[in-house]
Amino acid sequence: MLVKRKQHISPRAKLRWQVNAVTPKGPLEGVTKSISTREAYVCCARPLKLNEVFHMSINAPTKSLHVKAEVVWSNEYGPNDEINPRGMGVRFLKISSQDRKLIAKEVGQHGADAPEFEKLETLTLEVDDD
Repeated sequence: MLVKRKQHISPRAKLRWQVNAVTPKGPLEGVTKSISTREAYVCCARPLKLNEVFHMSINAPTKSLHVKAEVVWSNEYGPNDEINPRGMGVRFLKISSQDRKLIAKEVGQHGADAPEFEKLETLTLEVDDD
């Protein structure tokens, strides 16, 4: 079996933007802890479960971004402190190219020289059963 690894490095910045969503459990309000053009960490009181898909609005400084997202990490029952605030990691499934560009611009303005800048490395595994 051959496993190929693809690495995607997305610049990420600690930007606090208000998030609102309507979910099967009711309205969800939160704030981003960090964001990239591909994903975000959303701090919220009632994070959703792993793999849940939902629509959310992210209130960026100049406009509201509309995103379809999937929960890829959830701190539903874990600690809720300054290091690990209650929340969830979401991957953007559907986002307009304009909204993605706006995020890239904002992340770039809080770039590598800023202390709040991080790079998130995402690994994609492809399995070849040969």
